[in-house]
Amino acid sequence: MRTRGAGKRGRRRRQLECVPTPHRTQAALRMSKSRVLTGITTSGTPHLGNYVGAIRPAIAASHAPGVESFYFLADYHSLIKVQDPARVQRSTLEIAAAWLACGLAPDKVWFYRQSDIPEIPELTWLLTCVAGKGLLNRAHAYKAAVDRNRAEGEDDDAAISAGLFMYPVLMAADILLFNAHKVPVGRDQVQHIEMARDFGQRFNHLYGEPASRAYFTLPEAVVEEQVATLPGLDGRKMSKSYDNTIPLFAPRGELKKLVAGILTDSRAPGEAKDTEGSALFQLYQAFASQDETAAFARAFADGIGWGDAKQALFERIDAEVAPMREAYEALMAKPGEIEAILRDGAARLRVRHATPMLQRLREAVGLRDLSQVPVANARPAKKDAAAATPVFKQYRDADGKFYFKLMQGERVLLQSTGFASPRDAGQRIAAIKQGEIGDGASEFSLGDGVTDEEVNAALAAFVAAQLDGESGKA
Repeated sequence: MRTRGAGKRGRRRRQLECVPTPHRTQAALRMSKSRVLTGITTSGTPHLGNYVGAIRPAIAASHAPGVESFYFLADYHSLIKVQDPARVQRSTLEIAAAWLACGLAPDKVWFYRQSDIPEIPELTWLLTCVAGKGLLNRAHAYKAAVDRNRAEGEDDDAAISAGLFMYPVLMAADILLFNAHKVPVGRDQVQHIEMARDFGQRFNHLYGEPASRAYFTLPEAVVEEQVATLPGLDGRKMSKSYDNTIPLFAPRGELKKLVAGILTDSRAPGEAKDTEGSALFQLYQAFASQDETAAFARAFADGIGWGDAKQALFERIDAEVAPMREAYEALMAKPGEIEAILRDGAARLRVRHATPMLQRLREAVGLRDLSQVPVANARPAKKDAAAATPVFKQYRDADGKFYFKLMQGERVLLQSTGFASPRDAGQRIAAIKQGEIGDGASEFSLGDGVTDEEVNAALAAFVAAQLDGESGKA
């Protein structure tokens, strides 16, 4: 058989193994509930925007039947931007207390601190060894940092840490370790979920043979299109970067003062006021019922004074926040209790999920107990592997074309070029299985270091195995 030299090795391919429905992965068999994983950034003090846009809907979602919820404090991630140890500690405490005060039930969900799960950084390294640098080069945060450097005439990587560059791999480890099905994120984070899928798929392809031993579930990004975005004191999006936030658990007096400072127009009492574009109205709507919102809208049309409108907003927010503020203050007064909750959540989670999963992954990559090596058979092992019957792997590439490989053990003997349809690729495979190569030499390339003789020998073994199987049936 004549073939061309090895084809382009640099082209990134998304390996999509075709696995029949009955051959479900072990991970899938173990999971009866849909797993939803939420990372909580530990930076700064939570404000009303965090509560309405993230905390409140996430806690409500945790009560859904058939869902296993994971909530973690992403303190490793915070180290990428924050080098103030006291700030990292304080923020972690405040965020944990806020979620607990808002109703997160640690006995009903998995609530833990990222840094309490040592399996996460270990998995990060395993994924680093399969992650493509080219893909990481295209990560939004890294590209934005490089663009800023170029605009300022600096070296591309000036002041960019490896932590920022590797952020997507750490995020992938957070998700893949627990085989999460869904990850609620903003649109700016969708790329990171796609990267997690890519890394998990690559690991499965390298170490998950046969298909029934796939290790990772490929997660899906869940983008909530209707997530509320609250305006801040100046009418812009409530954000720490704009310094226009209202702290979630500000004391009652401070909350009233902040609400009184919300920017409004100059229309006097008695003049009709627009709800459209009104920061004050949008804030009220985020905390009020449908009937209350309708009544507030009528008050706007009737010319309510801004002072009265702000008083109504303050009372409505405080009615919802006051009980949680009391719980928050009680928790903040006993940081040891929060620490115990987080450590307990991590300890149980490690026993149930993280440690067994990491052990499987260590076994998969070869980090194994040396006493289990079959010494007596160690020398013939290479010969046995070489004599193994070759197999074909068929998949669809990112370019939309269909490819296949001829493999012997872990070695790629033959790589096809792209076919327009799976039927075309399948027909070529069927022909090769019968020893019919025809004039299609240009459709194949040899694997790295593979010779024509090796391919011919492997195909001969394949055809012989096919004939043996047929004679056995006879």
